[in-house]
Amino acid sequence: MATITNRPEGADQSMPELLKQLSEQTQTLVRQELQLAKAEMTEKGKKAGTGAGLFGGAGLFGFFAFAAFTTTLIAALALAFDKVWPAALIVTVVYALIGAVLALRGKKEIQEATPPKPEQTVETLKEDVEWAKTRTPSAGR
Repeated sequence: MATITNRPEGADQSMPELLKQLSEQTQTLVRQELQLAKAEMTEKGKKAGTGAGLFGGAGLFGFFAFAAFTTTLIAALALAFDKVWPAALIVTVVYALIGAVLALRGKKEIQEATPPKPEQTVETLKEDVEWAKTRTPSAGR
């Protein structure tokens, strides 16, 4: 009969001691994973903040470019009139029409997206619960 010479670490410990160690190690692992996730999200948050700031700057300069373009349109149209105000009025009306069309399309998109809950997922979860109840032996009790 062969004897075991290489016993695993902790082989002499009782089951409750082993379960206690497992619980402690699991808690430590979960804490470490949460710390890692927190550090990772902090780093990503900083990068997202920087990106948002850059987008804000881009939007500001885009606005100024649009204002300069508007001025150019008015100046170009003013060459066809003896006064500047008809050219400015034409550009204003065109912009108002574009804004109205965009607002109506945006309203339609928002209405299609409401209510803001995942309706299909809610339905499939209800179906999953019903399915699980039929599979559980004590579901009828």
